Amino acid sequence: MSLTRRGSRPLWPRVLGVCALAGAVAVGVGAGCSGPEGTHPPAGTVGDPVLLAAGDIGNCGTTQDTDTGNLLDALPGTIALLGDLAYTSGTPTEFNTCFDPAWGRHKARMKPTPGNHEYLTSGAAGYYGYFGALAGDPSKGYYSYNLGDWHLVALNSNCAAVGGCGAGSAQETWLRQDLAANPRTCTLAYWHHPRFSSGSHGDDTTVQPLWKALDDAGADLILTGHDHDYERWKPQTAAGTATANGIVQFVVGTGGTSLRAFTSAQPANSALRDASTWGVLKLTLHSTSYDWEFVPIAGQTFTDKGTGACH
Repeated sequence: MSLTRRGSRPLWPRVLGVCALAGAVAVGVGAGCSGPEGTHPPAGTVGDPVLLAAGDIGNCGTTQDTDTGNLLDALPGTIALLGDLAYTSGTPTEFNTCFDPAWGRHKARMKPTPGNHEYLTSGAAGYYGYFGALAGDPSKGYYSYNLGDWHLVALNSNCAAVGGCGAGSAQETWLRQDLAANPRTCTLAYWHHPRFSSGSHGDDTTVQPLWKALDDAGADLILTGHDHDYERWKPQTAAGTATANGIVQFVVGTGGTSLRAFTSAQPANSALRDASTWGVLKLTLHSTSYDWEFVPIAGQTFTDKGTGACH
């Protein structure tokens, strides 16, 4: 198959509606960087730093990855990549042909994490080759950094490729040590496979020990991809018990590849979900709180917007 790019559309106004959610004020419709360590102020911003996030992005068979890439042109900030970045196998050719034309001009401000499609190429060689030092140690794929007053941790949920994600594994042990060494009022982690999802892939208990380590340290947010939809979850524990002191998880698999409809009822702990809109999540990181906004591509109107407090 020939790998070619398609065009994009102009920006379009968005229409917002208002809803109330427990523990937050929300608005909804329809239901830079020098390496993996250190402090990275977002490029071109004034005031509190901004983190932009999405996964499941580059696909030479779609045009929506170009549309989400166009959003970034008007959205300054550090970019957290949530895995599955170059379909279908994360080869060097797919990164250069299917991801780079759509998003690559913003590469210098990206902080990536790998998805399962990256590892369809042995050792995720296309991913590590494309991002180089931005992706951390290729034998690990996990690292941390600070953004304003926040501590951010990029983890590798391809557990079999890095010696597991269980309690006592190298990654889980490193995570606990990293969190202990970086006590912050606000902490955010991101990886590819969601612990909780009502999308087609569903919950993934493999990453539960990572969630538990973050919960034990009082972390606030987890960002994931994998399911090709958007879903925000209420605060909960690693076991799925709703609690005001739990972690809020976002699934943001809306970066450009094809979306997948939900086929099951919305779980009680799922606050809001949508499977018809491509876009990116924008987080404004204040010293003790955060604002979130799902920003849709041109021509689409679903959004989700609100404010949360750190623990």
